[in-house]
Amino acid sequence: MDLARLDLNLLLVFHHLLREKRVSAVASVLGMSQPAVSSALGRLRSSLGDELFLRTQRGMAPTPYALQLAEPVATALEGLQQALNVRASFDPTTTERSFTLAMTDVGEMYFLPVLMDALAQTAPGVTLHVVAVTSASLKDDMASGRTDLALGLLPQLQAGFFQQALFRQPYVALMREGHPLAHAQGLTLSDFAQASHVRVMAAGTGHGRIDEAIREALERQGLQRRIRLTVPHFVALGDVLGHSDLIATVPERFAQRVTGPFALTTRPLPLAVDGSAIHQFWHARLHKDPGHQWLRGVVAQCFGDGTD
Repeated sequence: MDLARLDLNLLLVFHHLLREKRVSAVASVLGMSQPAVSSALGRLRSSLGDELFLRTQRGMAPTPYALQLAEPVATALEGLQQALNVRASFDPTTTERSFTLAMTDVGEMYFLPVLMDALAQTAPGVTLHVVAVTSASLKDDMASGRTDLALGLLPQLQAGFFQQALFRQPYVALMREGHPLAHAQGLTLSDFAQASHVRVMAAGTGHGRIDEAIREALERQGLQRRIRLTVPHFVALGDVLGHSDLIATVPERFAQRVTGPFALTTRPLPLAVDGSAIHQFWHARLHKDPGHQWLRGVVAQCFGDGTD
């Protein structure tokens, strides 16, 4: 259709209805009445020749055509907003902006204490909302602006996103301080294989590739681990290891967070496996946003090792 014949304000209603799913919520966000939002939707349906949204028990569900329009409309509106705000400054000392970050449970333990302390010192009005990187909608959420930044070892974001390397880390064997292998002369490959292991699945991250590499390396030597416990994430690992003779293969910086609180210790792995490269990822729509640039700078300053 001819863009000159379309009221571009209708696209704002369309964009927010995609996000909010309810007419009442869109009315609140845009400062409109509910009848005005409904009227705008009716005009847009007429202009585009599609229902766009269908009423369901869970709110307004977009049609396939609406989903097809979603990202181009969001990108266009964001570009226009950035162009209009090109001179807008971002002052971290006075802003009350909220950012949404995606990370794993390991990331929460490693990043959040340091990051929250840094924000308290430089940007006391900034708030953070953390979501899981395992969400099936992560890519869409980043493309739409619902999620600002993702941190971690995330192979699913390698293509189509900006990224900055923060640091590389090896993997280590983690166990309680009184474990029989904790003070042995050297952790041999045989000792490692015969120990009782916890395997962390960590779905949605690249840590599973490390676990597979360890399995393959042991099989080449005719060995295999004794897996006594399999867990979906790292969050309870410190407590489990502190009260058992189990050991786990974990990222070094996670180990640094839990050795003290849970009386644990680490040993170098007796086999060569690649470490993990931790990045921060963001979508192109936020690449030039002053506030987002500032946040990425804080993350790089707090966690970057200078090898980017």
